[in-house]
Amino acid sequence: MVSSSRVVSQLQTSKVDRALRVLTFFTRSSSRVVEEEELMMPMYYRTLTRLQTTNKLLANSSKARFLATRPPKNILQRRWCSNTGRRFAATSHSMRGAAMNQPSSLSQALLQINSTDRSKSSFLTREELANAKRVVIKLGSAVVTREDGQGLALGRLAAIIEQVSEIQNSGAECILVTSGAVAFGKQKLSQELLMSMSMRETLSSVDRTSELKSIAHNELKRPNAAVGQSGLMALYEAMFRNYGILVGQVLVTKQDFSNENTKEQLFNTIRELMALNIIPVINTNDAVSPPPQDGDLNDGSLNITDNDSLACNIAVDVNADLAILMSDVEGIYDRPPKEEGAQLLHYFNPKTINSIKFGQKSNYGTGGMESKVKSAGFALVNGCNVVICNGMKYNTIRNIMAGHNVGTMFTPLEMEGKSVEIIAKNARTGSRKLCSLAPEERADIIRYLANSLIQHESDIMNANQQDMYNARALGVTGPMYDRLALSKGKLESLCSGLMQIADTSYNNVGKVVRKSKISDTLEVVQKTVPIGVLMVIFESRPDALPQVASLAIASANGLLMKGGKEANNSNNILMRLVKEALGRYGCADAISLVSGRDEVADLLKLDQYIDLIIPRGSNEMVRSIKERSKSIPVLGHADGICHVYLDKDCDTEKAVKIVVDAKTDYPAACNAMETLLVHESLIENETFYQVCQALKRAKVQIYSGPRLAETLTFGPPKAEKLSMEYGDLACTIEIVSDMDAAIDHIHKYGSSHTEVIVTEDEESAEKFLSRVDSACVFHNASSRFADGYRLGLGAEVGISTGRIHARGPVGVEGLLTTKWVLSGTDDTAAEYSQGKKTFTHIQLPV
Repeated sequence: MVSSSRVVSQLQTSKVDRALRVLTFFTRSSSRVVEEEELMMPMYYRTLTRLQTTNKLLANSSKARFLATRPPKNILQRRWCSNTGRRFAATSHSMRGAAMNQPSSLSQALLQINSTDRSKSSFLTREELANAKRVVIKLGSAVVTREDGQGLALGRLAAIIEQVSEIQNSGAECILVTSGAVAFGKQKLSQELLMSMSMRETLSSVDRTSELKSIAHNELKRPNAAVGQSGLMALYEAMFRNYGILVGQVLVTKQDFSNENTKEQLFNTIRELMALNIIPVINTNDAVSPPPQDGDLNDGSLNITDNDSLACNIAVDVNADLAILMSDVEGIYDRPPKEEGAQLLHYFNPKTINSIKFGQKSNYGTGGMESKVKSAGFALVNGCNVVICNGMKYNTIRNIMAGHNVGTMFTPLEMEGKSVEIIAKNARTGSRKLCSLAPEERADIIRYLANSLIQHESDIMNANQQDMYNARALGVTGPMYDRLALSKGKLESLCSGLMQIADTSYNNVGKVVRKSKISDTLEVVQKTVPIGVLMVIFESRPDALPQVASLAIASANGLLMKGGKEANNSNNILMRLVKEALGRYGCADAISLVSGRDEVADLLKLDQYIDLIIPRGSNEMVRSIKERSKSIPVLGHADGICHVYLDKDCDTEKAVKIVVDAKTDYPAACNAMETLLVHESLIENETFYQVCQALKRAKVQIYSGPRLAETLTFGPPKAEKLSMEYGDLACTIEIVSDMDAAIDHIHKYGSSHTEVIVTEDEESAEKFLSRVDSACVFHNASSRFADGYRLGLGAEVGISTGRIHARGPVGVEGLLTTKWVLSGTDDTAAEYSQGKKTFTHIQLPV
């Protein structure tokens, strides 16, 4: 603690001397109530503003010791926050790491902020933006201004303030660079001019209202700025106060940046405000000096031409991690957004700026897209990421901080390849090319791919071994690791399945389903056609890639595939073989492999190009895709909870054989048995005992259902729930009183995937098969037969438990739809309505 006498000896002015005497007493009197502390705070601000620069302040050891006694930043925040603000800060704490909220003294905070490391590297991907600890947010004129330009968009502004407060209260630091003073001033000044009209002018037959509004809006820019600045700041103060946050206004002009002394004072003020947990609200002082329009880069610095360049300049000088430039455009396009074929760029490297064609600037602000790109490029070079986005949309800032694909992120990454929209377009075009090929040509593509799997076995296995090694290093275990492995046997099985698909592909596309003679001159035919473009997302299993690709080729569908990153090497070499096979007929773009969450998120929005999504993987992944796909149908299943029911009339030997195979043949598969239902009469004979012993010998962990747990005193541990998908060598065993109870159990806890009955009673079997409402229902056969290859489909793109379009293992037929082809002479609807021609509607053989 610094004594009063030592502080007095270091200070130069009597005002600062008196202030620090009070402050020293304040810091030593810990018993003071909060109200007294708050009364002292304004005097502390006045004292702090008298200290010229952060460096000079901290160079003085006595003052440094004094500042070290100041409460930590977070303590100051808690003193000033309202109850609402404290609650809000607590709930949003998860947005940032706990390290950001570690207490530190005010002097340490100033030192940290002042240590500007220009050599720091910027983030590379959106997922890293959540780690941003200092964020500059620029609100463009179009964002804060109403569409008519005559006032502020208060609702939109309030939503933005809430998001900024969320970041600030989570422990990060925000700086606001805002427009809107002129717009606010226009609204106030036009009202004032109308009110100042004399009675004679008001009663005059000549209406001067429009004239006065035009003068206020177009000819009084500086007065508008002067009038609007105070009102705009008052609005910000009121809005931020709801979240327990103080703001400080900083008006700047270009001259503040050209003069080194003024610039130093400016940024010291900004840093001190941040150290005090106050959000600096920065605006150009248009009432004094509107910014010039020369935006060239000079000597590694950026001229201040608009609020975009202002925000990026400030972001660099305060060593910010992220600058968000909000305007009325979605981001950067490769050409003006209104031009046909314009593509939004979600990532942008300034090195490719020559590939962009810029359009006109916004109707509201002083900048344009070209200015934004130059400013953002300057910030990126100096280690600060920039996101250009549409601030007119809800939750924009939250979505950016959460890593969502919003706007255009500036990154130093070298962007390679095509955008996902172009890839999807190419898949649509490729589908039409495949459809135009003869059936023999499509079959030849599949056979070529099948043979390539055997010919390149060594390369495929080497790539797969690398994936397995990487997976082990990353701690991947269980079903996902098991599905990742390829083997010579798997490749041979794949080759056989693909040959089967090729052999049965000749009548897939163009097959006549229905043929009718409508009248003497009209005939209609219903034919099979491809759905269009499929998107298949699968985890871990690289063998799914050639299977799905072959089914798409056989059905003439375009295909986009997203494989798991754990199988990256295997997927890449398999995709190369697919492209090679397609390229022989000029259809290489019909099938593509995409990677990254951002690309998948973008693809889920492209309902104009993608017709069906088929996810294959974990329950979490499938559910996530179903939830996120708002406009594209999803075909698949989330759970694979399959049951085997042992009826009272089952054969013991058959029961043992089927149950063990259903559980142990491939425990990670979605068609593996997860629950064994046993008729209560079997508990007292050898069947139950032999089945349990066989499962134990196969090292299957058994869990008991509620009834079994009550029956057996020292039985297996109780299952967590009856709708459990283990995906491993484990299963639940439960007792049921009869077949009706078994069916009820399946309908209540099952996932409509695959159910099995083991019985010698044909009547009971038929009843079970007809009443169980699942995609696959078997009698005296393992659940593992619920597979496209085993059921004669060659392969499957997945198993659907839905009720629309396709159900069960989905092969080629599930990837086809139909179209109607009508042939006539000169038929018109009027002829039939007037009775000149009559309908016959005769079904013809197909």
